[in-house]
Amino acid sequence: MRQSKVLIPTKKEAPSDAEALSHQMMIRAGYIYQVSAGVWSYLPLAYRVIRKVENIIREEMDRADAVEMMMPGLLPADLWKESGRYETYGDNLFKLKDRRDRDFILGPTHEETFTEVIRDSIKSYKKLPLVVYQLQDKFRDEDRPRYGILRGKEFEMLDAYSFSADQAGLDEAYDKQARAYRNIFDRVGLNYKVILADSGTMGGKNSQEFSAPAKVGEDIIAYTDGTYAANIEKATSKFTGVQQTAEPAELTKKATPGAHSVDEAAESLGVPADQILKAMFFMAKMSEDEYQPVMVLMRGNDEVNEAKVKNALDCEDLTLADEEDAVKYLGAHPGSLGPVGVGEDVKILADNYVKVLVNMACGANDDGHHYINANIDRDFRVDQFGDFRNVKEGEIAPDGQPLKFTPGIEVGHIFKLGTHYSEKLGAQVLDNNGRLVDVIMGSYGIGVTRLLSAVAEQNADENGLVWPDSIAPFDVHVIPVNAKKDDQMAMADELDKQLTAAGYEVLVDDRKERAGVKFADSDLIGLPIRITVGKKAADGIVEVKIRKTGETIEVKQEEVVNTVGILLKQLNGEAK
Repeated sequence: MRQSKVLIPTKKEAPSDAEALSHQMMIRAGYIYQVSAGVWSYLPLAYRVIRKVENIIREEMDRADAVEMMMPGLLPADLWKESGRYETYGDNLFKLKDRRDRDFILGPTHEETFTEVIRDSIKSYKKLPLVVYQLQDKFRDEDRPRYGILRGKEFEMLDAYSFSADQAGLDEAYDKQARAYRNIFDRVGLNYKVILADSGTMGGKNSQEFSAPAKVGEDIIAYTDGTYAANIEKATSKFTGVQQTAEPAELTKKATPGAHSVDEAAESLGVPADQILKAMFFMAKMSEDEYQPVMVLMRGNDEVNEAKVKNALDCEDLTLADEEDAVKYLGAHPGSLGPVGVGEDVKILADNYVKVLVNMACGANDDGHHYINANIDRDFRVDQFGDFRNVKEGEIAPDGQPLKFTPGIEVGHIFKLGTHYSEKLGAQVLDNNGRLVDVIMGSYGIGVTRLLSAVAEQNADENGLVWPDSIAPFDVHVIPVNAKKDDQMAMADELDKQLTAAGYEVLVDDRKERAGVKFADSDLIGLPIRITVGKKAADGIVEVKIRKTGETIEVKQEEVVNTVGILLKQLNGEAK
């Protein structure tokens, strides 16, 4: 491929709003172009990478007995209303109407649609288990698109779905998909962790997330040097609370003007922050028309983990209550809220670390006032204790090792959905006893385009992108230093033919640019091997550079193909 014939609009500078290294370099290297916030064009080099990732996915999905098909991206809203996700998915769901005023959505995922197809197509357990998948664009109306193609409004995903008549069929499909995902991520050269994760809006109880550690990420991975790794929403640590032994003192109300935060209240009352009850007030959506006000209590220096609270309540959605609800149920504004005197209409949850506290300070549900010496059972009730806090770095994980934190990029997620969707949508088959049973489902997804961002984030350097050979747009970048010199261009063309005949993909920089421009662009583009045809072309000698390490060697023309093969094998071995 002649570089003069390819659209590669390289830039000297990245946009000022590009925070992530992958975002900066993919724009500078001419891989992506922003059409609008969260909407991207994938230019020729990026699209070649995408196609290679897709091919790896297809090969591994074939090995896992999954069959490819394609669903529409434009979906009637009826099924999503039937499953309940039309409302619970929230503002991220693109909703629209056709000319006949019928409701549609742009599919962010396809559990409902695949379930409908299976429901109407398969009636007997003898046709199961079955695993189907697609590679398709998805749409989510992200409030804050960021990090380039990492979090956008339109993106490509692999989404696969398994359908079984029994638990054994689900377990087998789930295990095969887990292996396939590991193979895919290994082959694309990604450093990743398999972590415990929350299922979120997907439903189901069991899930694993594949997350790529990165300097800039959208999530936090809590992990140890042992066997434990979890998303911050799911992470737990060993309970180390010690029961306080002080005698309960008299409950006393004190004025705390201007004290709205835990630190301000601690200073005003003269008590440590970890002796103050932080009261977070939520509205939990239990069903389409039912909302439950919920107060969550924890030590002042801890943070509420909303995913854990939502799972404990088994609610459809959980949102922080507004000031109007706080005044309606508690008689005060946020900053002065607490559990003393709260009525039965508000459910009170408390973190396990609250259970061991004595003589706590808390909001008095009276603006500008707090209580001191509040105690459980005597002064306020707790309806349910549990682990409702975010873990902290350095705490001891379940495997006995201290927790470490790293930013992470979610690249894949697998779920054991069970009958979450089949029950709601009526997907049933006759089992071997002739009884109707709900189909048991699994759901499995990989963010294809965000996978590009994750690989780039882990491998890019200050000079540009550094692609693993398995997904690089080309294997070799041949650069004649001076395209006006016939001997250099002749050798470049000959090397192109030799390498192509040997099965390598070659990009030849035939542009009439200065050598410095060519080399800078080559570093930006990030192909695994660069071959420079320069002054020694007349002697049949070229320079071969490994982009990842910067190492260079001089090679005779007749040895180039063999040398490239050896170097790429070494690079692939390092990636694995």
